[in-house]
Amino acid sequence: MSDAARHFAEETQGEPAGAGRYVRVDEVASAEYVPGLTFRPVLGEGVMTNFVHFAPGTEAPRHVHEEEQIVIILEGEMSFDLDGDVRTMRKGDVAVIPAWVPHGAWTTGTSCLEVDVFCPPRKTLLALAGAQEPAARVAAADRQEGE
Repeated sequence: MSDAARHFAEETQGEPAGAGRYVRVDEVASAEYVPGLTFRPVLGEGVMTNFVHFAPGTEAPRHVHEEEQIVIILEGEMSFDLDGDVRTMRKGDVAVIPAWVPHGAWTTGTSCLEVDVFCPPRKTLLALAGAQEPAARVAAADRQEGE
């Protein structure tokens, strides 16, 4: 079997972990933990994606956490401190942060839109993400009825 055939195999090797769903990021309620830093988390079964917007002149303070994190820059730019290695990140740049590695980020004169992927889901965002799931399902059902 080729790599492509293995990658796109349709034969199941287990039971589905849950029902799939669609989410519109702009319909996800946001939280602002630091002024100018907006989070919109989307929770899966074992992973979380957090859509983050930095306004110009905003800082996410240096911190650590037990979850592995991948940061993907979608728009704009920001300075990123990965355990003392500070770089300017722009669209298409990615940072991989293992558990417990110190990191922080800030913008100066520009805004930045980025996506954080957490595995397992970030504990401090679980309540926000969990509260939004039923609302996202209702919105999706309403859209389906209208089609």
